[in-house]
Amino acid sequence: MRIRGIAAFIALFGWAALVLQLALIIGNLGPALGLWRYFGFFTVLINIGAAAVATAMALGSRGPLAGARARLMAATSIALVGITYSLALRALWHPTGLQKVADMALHDAMPLLFITLWAVAPHPRLKWREVGWALLPPALYAAYALARGAIDGWYAYWFLNPAEQSAGALIASVAVLLCAVAIIAAALIVVDRWLGRKE
Repeated sequence: MRIRGIAAFIALFGWAALVLQLALIIGNLGPALGLWRYFGFFTVLINIGAAAVATAMALGSRGPLAGARARLMAATSIALVGITYSLALRALWHPTGLQKVADMALHDAMPLLFITLWAVAPHPRLKWREVGWALLPPALYAAYALARGAIDGWYAYWFLNPAEQSAGALIASVAVLLCAVAIIAAALIVVDRWLGRKE
């Protein structure tokens, strides 16, 4: 029940932050363009995934969405959101007001909260092949972002924008991204195995 209570708080926090960000972007760009841009951000999509996993855990689901694999995938990607934003994106803009609240909630608070939830959840001592599953969300996003950008020329992130770098640099950006994900996932599996031995 303690874990379900923590998960419920994090789920509510995550959905509230996502709704706030949606309201802000629609208010700035209108419904059609706002929705199109909203679902173009890795941050938004991963926060939706993390909030969905937390919701499933809060409800006591025994399905795959609340399982160890989904928790690892969400934890890896949400950690990537926080790290990438801090290292590569935070200095590029300076939001104020409610936008700053949404920005901090999605990029700072949710990564910390979800990693905390992952840490207190059961740890079945995951196998190393789970790293491959953790790579899936960012790999799919990279393909999705490039396909979207080819349609209207808008890219959510400079390191996935072909107009701002050569083909080689773009491939290198994706490779670095996936390597970072693999490292994060491997580190979490090490921690999972250590925590699993203590349970």
